[in-house]
Amino acid sequence: MRNADRITAALLLAFSLAFTAGALKYYTWWGLEGPGSGFLPFWLGLGLAGLAALMLFRSLKEKHPGEDWLPRGQGLRRILAVLGVTVALVALLKVLGMVLGTFLFLTVLVRFLGGHRWRVTLAVATATAGFNWLVFAHWLRVPFPEGMLWIF
Repeated sequence: MRNADRITAALLLAFSLAFTAGALKYYTWWGLEGPGSGFLPFWLGLGLAGLAALMLFRSLKEKHPGEDWLPRGQGLRRILAVLGVTVALVALLKVLGMVLGTFLFLTVLVRFLGGHRWRVTLAVATATAGFNWLVFAHWLRVPFPEGMLWIF
């Protein structure tokens, strides 16, 4: 686990520092009316860099190697299932559309990985897909992929 923590912390530190530098380079830090578009990304990147540095320091200080970082058996199958369903969602997004794709994605995850009853599964998938549409497509007017079925 210690090596995984070190690698993860180093990658997060590099990413967050690049993110912070990009926020300063490509966006306005402060405008005439107050904070600019680079203000929040800068501070988020700086906060992530601090947390990554703490994680790296802690992993370098720790003597115990820890447990294996890659799950085996059922845990590995569950991770691969989530990755597979996510890849399928992204691949089929232009065919299914965002709302139907989200509904099917959550149906598979909640029912088959969570083991919940169909009533709960359909309620969660319907409510989440509907809420996403309401917030992003209706209120914020973010265009969702409609898909070949012309369903949002």
